[in-house]
Amino acid sequence: MTIRVVIADDQPLLRHSLAAVIDAQADMAMAGEAGTGDEAVAVCAETRPDVVLMDIRMPGMDGIEATRRILAAGAEARIIVLTMFELDEYVRAALLAGASGFLLKDAHPDRLLDAVRRVHQGESLLAPSVLERLIESYVSRPAPAKSVRSLTERETEVLTLVGHGLSNDEIAARLSISIKTVKTHIGNLLSKLHARDRAHLVIAAYESDLVG
Repeated sequence: MTIRVVIADDQPLLRHSLAAVIDAQADMAMAGEAGTGDEAVAVCAETRPDVVLMDIRMPGMDGIEATRRILAAGAEARIIVLTMFELDEYVRAALLAGASGFLLKDAHPDRLLDAVRRVHQGESLLAPSVLERLIESYVSRPAPAKSVRSLTERETEVLTLVGHGLSNDEIAARLSISIKTVKTHIGNLLSKLHARDRAHLVIAAYESDLVG
């Protein structure tokens, strides 16, 4: 299966560089480019990509609002926010808007490609430094806890490990269960906690005081 990608960034050189990296992959293809948030919304509506690499700071509509509008329109695309900034408000706003990943622009190309593949498979991706800052943010300013009373003991364990940023493979190894079983638990968590994707499960883990 070919992963169709849209790149939204106001820097043409960066867009072209990322496009070259994407097109060089056997399992990926460029679906479109955008230089503004408005263009990103329009391109995604037209091309229906699988993954969007979204800059935050762009002329006019920013990447966070573009993310919100793309997903509000019913798009099934997974959105990875790319930025040079690690500001807490950006991280929180991007995830709450529905982004499935948050990476810094200085990430190695291999890490970016891994992020595209993982997010397309339903996982979330947070840069280690971003994950650390997000945890610190929730520890210092705790949000009202979401109810986890409906979760089984095993589901709570899985949610805790998701909150710590572990992948499905890492969770399976930690709990000595199969990947298939991990995916089943993840699906149950998404349903019970009314979460759109794994990134929102990360938020739910913090809000439920399972991480921190």
